[in-house]
Amino acid sequence: MAGECVFCKIATGEMPSEKIYEDDQILAFEDIHPAAPVHFLVIPKIHIPTLDDIDDTHVGLMGHMLKIAAQLAREKGVSEEGYRQVINCRMAGGQVIYHLHLHILGGRQMVRMG
Repeated sequence: MAGECVFCKIATGEMPSEKIYEDDQILAFEDIHPAAPVHFLVIPKIHIPTLDDIDDTHVGLMGHMLKIAAQLAREKGVSEEGYRQVINCRMAGGQVIYHLHLHILGGRQMVRMG
């Protein structure tokens, strides 16, 4: 539920975070358990539980999230060497918090996938 969602509380300022970007639609902040030298999250301010809950009204929001994620990766100096963007979906996909979020990881060689 949105009222109990940790990321909703971070988006409203009810819980602290190390913000790196904020506008009226999204928030980006440092991951509290980084898996790489650069690891931050980009979340929508509205509660969307999973990637499967995206609909036509969210297309612009998703594009905005990706655009800002790339901008922040450039600002953090990982764009030229490369970085990874990850959205986990549901339990088997590794999603822990059921509020859509985009992980940006960089600053080290990522393990190949596939």
